[in-house]
Amino acid sequence: MLEDRPWLVSRDYPITCERENNWTCMTYRLEKIEVQNSKRSLEIDGDEEHGVRKLSKQPAAHERVELNLTLRPVSMSSADQSGNQRQAGDSSDSDSLIHPIGREISISCLLQCSRSDYGLIASLNRSFRSLIRSGKLYRLRRQKGVIEHWVYFSCRLLEWEAFDPNRRRWMRLPTMPSNDCFMCSDKESLAVGTELLVFGKEMMSHVIYRYSILTNTWSSGMRMNAPRCLFGSASLGERAILAGGCDSEGKILNSAELYNSETGTWETLPSMRKPRKLCSGVFMDGKFYVIGGIGGTDSKVLMCGEEYNLETKTWTEIPDMSPGRENEMLATAEAPPLVAVVQNELYAADYAGMEVRKFDKERRGWVTIGRLPERAGSMNGWGLAFRACGDQLIVIGGPRASGEGFIEVNSWVPSEGPPQWNLLARKQSGNFVYNCAVMGC
Repeated sequence: MLEDRPWLVSRDYPITCERENNWTCMTYRLEKIEVQNSKRSLEIDGDEEHGVRKLSKQPAAHERVELNLTLRPVSMSSADQSGNQRQAGDSSDSDSLIHPIGREISISCLLQCSRSDYGLIASLNRSFRSLIRSGKLYRLRRQKGVIEHWVYFSCRLLEWEAFDPNRRRWMRLPTMPSNDCFMCSDKESLAVGTELLVFGKEMMSHVIYRYSILTNTWSSGMRMNAPRCLFGSASLGERAILAGGCDSEGKILNSAELYNSETGTWETLPSMRKPRKLCSGVFMDGKFYVIGGIGGTDSKVLMCGEEYNLETKTWTEIPDMSPGRENEMLATAEAPPLVAVVQNELYAADYAGMEVRKFDKERRGWVTIGRLPERAGSMNGWGLAFRACGDQLIVIGGPRASGEGFIEVNSWVPSEGPPQWNLLARKQSGNFVYNCAVMGC
């Protein structure tokens, strides 16, 4: 099966996948390109990956074609691999990409490929590599409404993994190149566009590390207008909003900023009605919401939320929007509210009661609708990830019992009825999730 084969590693587009065996690295040869009538599907059969993609733009009946790509693994010596990689990197640029069908149809087919295949595609020649690493292919995917949601999370300091819930494939990201101070600081994460942003603090200032899926590399140097930590955030496509948090002196903020990953720019937004930290953020019905948190000199739990209208650029306070329980414990001991939005409906994970709750928009209140996965333990809400992943909710966590070092990924599709959790994957790992973000592109 495809899941049992090692991931292609290339000098220009490196990425690694965990595997249970120790197979030697393989590369793939594009054996056959043919035009034929067939159904639209992606088939995986034994040791052969057989992709059949139907064109998104339908030509005339006499011109109707489909692309049949057959990729077969070919075992090679180290010398052969090196020579093959040089040949792939040095091959002439071709505007047509795939000669028999032309550039436009080639791109139409590539838009439908899983982005887990893009590392392989980028190794074919410079034109493919440029198309992917420039971000053009992802912009075209967004225009066509082609979106894959991957989960990025960290269970070990400075180590991040990606999980593709469709193919149930794990991928390890390069280790973050940071110092000891950043490693031990409080960190927030946010996926926006084709970037994963990790916010933390070094010796004297806040810092942002940015991972790009286009180049599979980390970089730093980006700064927002008002650096902060412990804020609430959410993304919508290539835009994200960060609200509240603390500055470098510990002052609780009511300011907010909008980040555009396409331009790499930060825009200061109007301030919220209340300063707050340890809050959560979501997008719902085209508006941004910041929920819960603590504020004031007495670190009081805030039960209200605030809605930001991107068109009018105004904030509106919404009472009783936090799923937490007021004065249940010392405010700073609790994690920010575990909330997520699927199909414009707001859900929350109640870690204390191990329940799933849903926000009733009409009555402005929370209703319990089911249970969380049994082994999804936490420490006052810390160490548990509760995220929206396309049309499903994802819970990532592990048992808190000593000696059980594994993590589980569970999913539930709310449109299919009350919570029934499906175990997508389990692996040996630390069972405390430090940070988690979902990238949709």
